[in-house]
Formats: sequence, structure tokens, C-alpha cells
Amino acid sequence: MNFIKKYFKILIGAGVLLIALAIFVSFTGSKDLANGTLKDWPRAALEDRKTTMQMLVGTDDNTELLVQCVDKMATLPESAEMAIADAARLCNLGVLLKENQ
Repeated sequence: MNFIKKYFKILIGAGVLLIALAIFVSFTGSKDLANGTLKDWPRAALEDRKTTMQMLVGTDDNTELLVQCVDKMATLPESAEMAIADAARLCNLGVLLKENQ
């Protein structure tokens, strides 16, 4: 009987650890904003947004302005399905045009 109790406790412990691992993995999720849509943008941390913008644009210039631009685009109606990469390109093009006037 002690043999069964011992292994039963081990099985319960292993089950609890597996459930905790599954919950942890589900909460961490994917932070790949570069391939996401604008519905994912507002939920991301500011540092993740800046890093994504630098990666998509390829420069550190005007990162804050570009993040603000995509923030604004994410609040527009019916923009949820727009790709973040497309929004970043549009914002970067606007900044480049403004600088070259």
C-alpha cells in the first residue's frame, strides 16, 4: 500500500508541474510584433515597440516618432488587421518625406 501511495504522490506532483509549465507557456506567448497586426500593437510593452520599429525601419533615427505614429494608426477604426510592418513603412515614408522638404 505504501508503494502505491508513494507513486501516486509522484504522479500528482508531476501533473502539477506540467500544468504550471503549460500555464507559463500560454502566458508568455509570442512577442513577434514584426509579423503581427495592429491589434497586437497596443498590448505590447513600449520597449518591444521600439525594438520592433528599429528592426523594421533599419535605423535608430526617429524611433520615438515612428512608435507614436504607429500608436496613432492602431487607434484608427478598421485598422486592426493592418500589418505592423506596413504601418511602420508608411510612417517611415512620411518622416522621410517631411525631412526632405
